[in-house]
Amino acid sequence: MLRLLARLTAPVFAAVTLSMAVPAAAAEKPTVVLVHGAWADGSNWETVIPYLHRAGLKVVAVQNPMSSLEADVANVNRVIDDQGGDVLLVGHSYGGVVISEAGNNEHVKGLVYVAAFAPGPNQSVNSILSGFPPPVWFPMLHADAGGWVTWPAEAMATYFSAGLPAELQAVLASTQHPTFQGVNDAAIGATPAWTNHPTTYVVATQDQIIPAPLQQHFAGAMNATVVSIDGGHLVMLAQPEAVANAIIAAAGR
Repeated sequence: MLRLLARLTAPVFAAVTLSMAVPAAAAEKPTVVLVHGAWADGSNWETVIPYLHRAGLKVVAVQNPMSSLEADVANVNRVIDDQGGDVLLVGHSYGGVVISEAGNNEHVKGLVYVAAFAPGPNQSVNSILSGFPPPVWFPMLHADAGGWVTWPAEAMATYFSAGLPAELQAVLASTQHPTFQGVNDAAIGATPAWTNHPTTYVVATQDQIIPAPLQQHFAGAMNATVVSIDGGHLVMLAQPEAVANAIIAAAGR
């Protein structure tokens, strides 16, 4: 997938020479732990990571099981504890629910939400959405006999990966991480991590999964620093440098 992304995003990277080496100064900065959302894995961050490396940041992208909120939070806590120092926790989409709980880890010093759910005390994704009509794409999702949910390729391209090159959309549909249907029923605890940490919220202005007004509501409730970026739900793939800059700024606070 790296080769495909390099080809599809060549104009973005043509003007710079990216170094994958992480300077020694990275030890003085928090480790950036990137948490993916539903139907995704750590590779969703692969075009953002080189920019973070160039800024001297150590980066770890988790690979969550997507079997339950409890399992995902436990996995992220394992990664946080393994870093041996301060962590900046970044979550996309459903990953925002995960970091709202895992961010209570004592090593976490800040949070970045990227087009993400930001639940309040004892909230789940489904409780957040209960006051809204079901999204038009919801009936298009496919659940197998075991309750694992995936997107049909055409619907995914129309809504979830909207705005990305067609070839990349096809790869994302083929490599999507099935997500257990119960994850959106699980609630975080009584103390969301964003109540205790400096927080940045990256609003994706063209998002068709979590609409921009809802993202702005989350950001306002958290009193977050807001960075608005023109892009769909997978804004980190559409605008990797802009998303990386928001993370870099948060890491420097």
